Amino acid sequence: MKKVGLGIAVVFALVLLGGFVLNQLGDVAKAAQVGDCARITGALDNPKYQALDCASEMANVKIAKILPWNEQKCPSGGMDYSTYTGDSTFCLMPNFVEGSCYGQDPESGIAKVDCTTKDAVKVAKVLSGKADRAACGDGRAAVFPEPAVTFCLQRGDTQQ
Repeated sequence: MKKVGLGIAVVFALVLLGGFVLNQLGDVAKAAQVGDCARITGALDNPKYQALDCASEMANVKIAKILPWNEQKCPSGGMDYSTYTGDSTFCLMPNFVEGSCYGQDPESGIAKVDCTTKDAVKVAKVLSGKADRAACGDGRAAVFPEPAVTFCLQRGDTQQ
């Protein structure tokens, strides 16, 4: 099995950066609910939130959990998002699709890419209802506890 290297580290750094970007967004999603997806784009000083269907090629995050503002922390693996109105915190996870590859995108941080793209990360398996790192065997796992989802990841590109 190929080692999963820099590509996955880059993808997760970008996903986590997205959480910090979201903290600067204005009142963007009052009607948002758990399970909704969106595309986050823009620079740190001007991020934009666009609600999208989760099947959209452009949807890069999913709302995993909504908490009262500043009362609780998101489960480990999630990312904090505080709405401008200060009434809730969105815990986000990547909207990864099994069989798809992801990579760095200057506008959204993370985006679907062709698997031959340098440093692409392929989602080998999505295990809904399971938060179990061991389920991916020797491969790299991204585990989210609420809702329980395990993403098994591998290199998408063939370059070492």
